[in-house]
This record gives sequence, structure tokens and C-alpha cells, in this order.
Amino acid sequence: MGKCDPENSARNIKPPRRPRLYSAVVMTSLRRALLYGFLVWLIPFVTSVCLFGIRKANRPLFESLMEIVLALCAAMFLNLYFRKVERRFLAEGALLGLLWCAMSILFDLPLFSHGPMQMPLAAYFSDIGVAYLMYPAIAIPVGWLLQARSVRHA
Repeated sequence: MGKCDPENSARNIKPPRRPRLYSAVVMTSLRRALLYGFLVWLIPFVTSVCLFGIRKANRPLFESLMEIVLALCAAMFLNLYFRKVERRFLAEGALLGLLWCAMSILFDLPLFSHGPMQMPLAAYFSDIGVAYLMYPAIAIPVGWLLQARSVRHA
């Protein structure tokens, strides 16, 4: 009888790794996602304060300008975030868009539920909150395109 090879012994054989359920919701960099989420809220908020005079004089122009600011912020910070993402682009895009949408609404709610900018919740969502759906509406297709490109180049 020969010696047992320790590298091939039953003790050293590991079962195949199963995908973990929580890995589907773990982001590449939660810290960067949160930082960029704060900035995609702050930049449009500061811009809206600066353009408040236009809002009173020409509401459609103000709304158009704010949509452009939201789209530019989404594009800029998605570009920065995805530079360090190497896989699971679609999942990252979906999570990022939903996170930024939720963060923006949560940052807005204290400001628009009290004080000089106070408005009813339904009015807030129909006037301002719905615009934040632009973040997942842009981030999900970007993730999808990056995913398709990564599969093609693999």
C-alpha cells in the first residue's frame, strides 16, 4: 500500500462555492456610492436655490434646467463610480440608481416638510420627488450597456 497524497486527501477537497444571496446586493464601493449619492442631491439642490428667481418668473424653463442638471450629475457620477467596477454592471447600476433616488428623497423630506419650502407630501412627490426617478432610469441602462460590452469582450 502506498502513501496517501495529502494534497488529494478528502479533507483537503473543498465543496464548490455557491453564490451567496447577499452578494447580489453588495456594491463594489458603498462608501463611494453614498458620497456620490450625497453629491447628486447637493449639486441640484444648490443649483435650484441659485435659480429660484427663474422658477418664479418662468417655471417651465426652471424645470427644464433642473432636469438637465439632474441628468448631468447622474452621467458624471456614474462615470466616476463605474471606473472602478469590474463586474456585475447591471446590478451595480440598478442598486446605484435606486440608492441615489432614495437618498435624494430622504435628504429633501426634512427640507420640504417644514420651514419656508414646506409643501404637502403628495405635492412634493408630484413636483420634485418624481424627478429623482431619473437616477435609476439612467443608471440601469448604463449598467446594462456596460454588462453587454463586458460579455462581448470576454
